[in-house]
Amino acid sequence: MITQHLVAGILLVGGVFFLAVGAVGFMRLPDVFCRLHVTGVLDTLGAPLIMLGTAVYLGFSLVSLKLMLAIIFVAVTSPLVGHLLARAALEAGHEPGVVADRDKLHRILAQRRETRRQVQP
Repeated sequence: MITQHLVAGILLVGGVFFLAVGAVGFMRLPDVFCRLHVTGVLDTLGAPLIMLGTAVYLGFSLVSLKLMLAIIFVAVTSPLVGHLLARAALEAGHEPGVVADRDKLHRILAQRRETRRQVQP
């Protein structure tokens, strides 16, 4: 019983870690395609680890079986959704770009902060 709770806790902490890192990365990355990469990490590591940790904590039950099916569903659909979103972004005119110049990156981040300040009352 203690081992079961320990394993479940480790899985839950790992899932929360990946979700937190993904959330910070989602806010910090510059363009749509980088952010899509982060959401892929969230879908393939964060959410399944939390569902798996919950299933281990609950033990063998119908709820655990449903969680395993949800993990399989997320694993199958996540790459498809990421691909479709990237394709839609390309068709909408977004260009994948690499910011190699640090000064340019700082200007982009400053512009984003200014637009956020203007939008917020």
